[in-house]
Amino acid sequence: MNIKRAVIIGAGLGGLAAAITLQNKGFQTTLIEKNNHTGGKLHEVCLGSASFDFGPNTITMPQVFNEVVRQTGEEPENFFQFQKLTNHTTNSFKDGSSFMFSSDNERMKEELLSLDGYAADHFSSYLKEVKKLHDLAQNYFLRRTFKSWKDYLSLPLTKGLISSRPLETLDHFHRRYFKDERVISAFNRYATYIGSSPYSSPATFGLIGYLELGQGVFYTKGGNHKIAEGLEKLALKIGVDIRTAEEAQEIAVSKKTATLVVTDKSSYEADVVVLNGDLLTQYPRLIKETDRPSLSDKKIDHFEPSVSASVMLAATNKSFPLNHHHVFFGEDPRKEFTNIFEKGLFSDDPTIYICTSAKTEPARSPEGDNLFILVNAPPLHKKDASPSLKEEIIFNVLKKHKIDISPYLEAKKMIHPEDIKNKFHAFRGALYGLSSNDRKNTFLRPYNRSADINNLYFTGGSTHPGGGSPMVTLSGLNVGNLISKIHG
Repeated sequence: MNIKRAVIIGAGLGGLAAAITLQNKGFQTTLIEKNNHTGGKLHEVCLGSASFDFGPNTITMPQVFNEVVRQTGEEPENFFQFQKLTNHTTNSFKDGSSFMFSSDNERMKEELLSLDGYAADHFSSYLKEVKKLHDLAQNYFLRRTFKSWKDYLSLPLTKGLISSRPLETLDHFHRRYFKDERVISAFNRYATYIGSSPYSSPATFGLIGYLELGQGVFYTKGGNHKIAEGLEKLALKIGVDIRTAEEAQEIAVSKKTATLVVTDKSSYEADVVVLNGDLLTQYPRLIKETDRPSLSDKKIDHFEPSVSASVMLAATNKSFPLNHHHVFFGEDPRKEFTNIFEKGLFSDDPTIYICTSAKTEPARSPEGDNLFILVNAPPLHKKDASPSLKEEIIFNVLKKHKIDISPYLEAKKMIHPEDIKNKFHAFRGALYGLSSNDRKNTFLRPYNRSADINNLYFTGGSTHPGGGSPMVTLSGLNVGNLISKIHG
């Protein structure tokens, strides 16, 4: 029996899902990761007695991660456990008002009523519409892989895409159901989940509202990084060969076929290769331009990256009145998005997101709070020096909301877009690969299979179906199944 050899570059969630799927389907699978941990951006950082999840802090669609495990005959609970957060996100504003996002529909209506009676009256209609958007995506888009433009020539797919409001902006969609600008700002923030602006990205992404307010927001016991650790544990159990602290240097190509993956430590013959790294930086780094005419350096240079981030990890010896997820909005969110995407600048009055997982699991910060503080950042400039966020801005904005963390800091660490670029080979420091401000990048992202190399496949946030932890995990599942169908 001829056992096929699969080599996967990048052990993020997409790479782990692809490795488990392929190994489970009979491939001899090797997974290569340049960092000393799996999970990509999703990993644990410890400061003093506090621990933090770097990477996805808001988990939706737990069924996707469970599916990766269940395909092997194992039970997900043996690898990670999810806890639902019903009243999960508090939205706070400059005037001192606030309201909470909840997956309890009656509680959600009560919260909206305090600011926007129209929104409370129309919330059920909103939830029905975003569920429809979710179902369209689930039925026609999320479970598909795209190998070429011909895969879009499907009447049901075309009807599904047209029905998903591709020509309406997310902001315009939200104004159908909400009137108060504070409420609209809170819902518009869903665009940042895909690294984009609500004033440019399509209303299709209103489906995120269904994920959070219909299905619910979850937390992984022990920290969200336990998802990656659990998938690594499963991969090793079923026989995946995982090589961490080893960086791919080249994918050798002969007659439009990838034959060998060369690393800084070894080389691996391959029948199929999966690239889970950032496609826009790793494809040109690993493969000669003459072997990839469909994705030339010039074409890559014209892509618009998603939003980046400046992150402060702050361990304090005091507990503050915060929710597990808490958002402090600036005075003018529209100006903030304009600064980021059109001017390449930080806002001087930014929206600040804080995840304090110790509110749900106190053991993660036994002496106080573990504040994961994120400010949306412009992607790195192509040529000129990029601006950096001054720590004082974070402290000052929070102080105006009566959250003064400075006197109680035990330890802190800053992560800037340049750090994200260097550690994860992220295209101009982007968190989600391509932005969805251009509708073409929403529905015509780079394909899951190379147009030039017949046994090279792509997973991760820069390819279909997009960014975010469930989506990149789905891309790994989808690609693993596709490879098995074609090469297995």
